[in-house]
Amino acid sequence: MHTAVCSTIVCMQVDRLSVAIEAELGRAVREAAAQSGVSVSRWMSQAALDRLRNQMLGAALDAWEAEDGMFTERELGVAARQLGVPGTNQRAG
Repeated sequence: MHTAVCSTIVCMQVDRLSVAIEAELGRAVREAAAQSGVSVSRWMSQAALDRLRNQMLGAALDAWEAEDGMFTERELGVAARQLGVPGTNQRAG
């Protein structure tokens, strides 16, 4: 079901979805949305977008490695430092 949603600046088509999640997860999502100052719909949309971006990044990195070989531990360490995340010696499979 598509619905037009308009604000003073933007009017866009939205796709209304109904999802069922575990009660505990639902409470956590509501709390996280409230702490972020956004609606549950907005929070869930951002979470879905983040997940899709991660999947696309993973596919791009897989394609890169398929063409040029696996990233070295040094390359992974440099990337982790630049991103400000802890490095790891374990690869996801």
